[in-house]
Amino acid sequence: MSETLRRRAPLLGWIALVVVLLLLPLYLEEFWLQSGLFAMAFAIAAIGLTILVGTTGQLSLGHAFFVAIGAYGYCYLAGGEDVPGLKATSGLELPPVLAMAGAIALAALAGALFSPIAGRLRGIYLGLASLGLVFLGQHIMFNAADITGGFNGRDATPFSIAGFTFADGDPDLTVLGVEFGGLEKLWYLGLAMLVFAAWVARNIVGTRPGRALETIRDSAVAAATMGVDVRAYRAGAFMVSSAYAGAGGALIALVFGRIVPESFGFVLSVEFLVMVVIGGLGSIYGAVAGAVLVSMLPRVLDNYSDSLPLVSEPGTGGVGPSQASRFIYGLAIILVLVYAPRGLAGLTQRWRRRRGREPPSPAPAQAPAGPVTATPSVP
Repeated sequence: MSETLRRRAPLLGWIALVVVLLLLPLYLEEFWLQSGLFAMAFAIAAIGLTILVGTTGQLSLGHAFFVAIGAYGYCYLAGGEDVPGLKATSGLELPPVLAMAGAIALAALAGALFSPIAGRLRGIYLGLASLGLVFLGQHIMFNAADITGGFNGRDATPFSIAGFTFADGDPDLTVLGVEFGGLEKLWYLGLAMLVFAAWVARNIVGTRPGRALETIRDSAVAAATMGVDVRAYRAGAFMVSSAYAGAGGALIALVFGRIVPESFGFVLSVEFLVMVVIGGLGSIYGAVAGAVLVSMLPRVLDNYSDSLPLVSEPGTGGVGPSQASRFIYGLAIILVLVYAPRGLAGLTQRWRRRRGREPPSPAPAQAPAGPVTATPSVP
């Protein structure tokens, strides 16, 4: 391979990936479209968590709480009168675009309110404090029935912008002989949100604020000596992570079409941690890969349980798809911690170095001396 082609290979690979993702709705069945959309939503939220856990070094077990705020926030802001079962719900009936922005802002606000605690605590203490948010959120979701619908949950208003609705019909759309329904339309919305989320995260992590957060992760004392406001940066990282969780939650609500409190429990927070650990702590693209693996595995096992060995259909008394996926998660985490501490991202970098496509990774960047501002630069 010539040197010019070698240098252009990563760019050509990204272009090919984008083309494939844009064409997939023309060929995928409903199951794979929905699974892919769930993976995009979880990937957006996982990017926020990897900024908090991997880049800043703060442990959070309450990510599901902020995802729930995004989901229910969108449903409340965009929804109107609804009567699921016996519980009447209310809403502000805002335009879906404003409702989406409002849901993300609500999640960021919740993170800001929790940030004084996040700025003071670290490690297991912060993890336990954030865990309390999940139980608080469950209590609110089950009891604030006029907003959340209680046990019954509530419907999500289809997303629309400039008169174009991301739902079946309204308008009817056919592309290359393929009728585009709600999932096909949402595919491009989710893809745009994921690309934008990854781009913003790269700008945060790859600039001075990101280097300051990495310095805090490695040594808070050294960061303070260099003029970094440790508490402010930790609190800011928690707020940014919460905003990402809110965006992922709003997309989850759109894909589900109806949300219930059971979807946002402690298990979901653990799954988010699994995503960033398997993907590689601190890696944006690793978080996306981990989210795709963790979110799609149980759905694939469930869909093909009748043809897979050692996996039984739900309710038959054997090892069900959810239990099998958790066994695989556990084994994957053990293997990652023992043999690949940097996760899937580290394995990819190692493979590329062996192929001669990438020089060895440089030593971790140090934050510059003097006060560090939190204004990211845009390339």
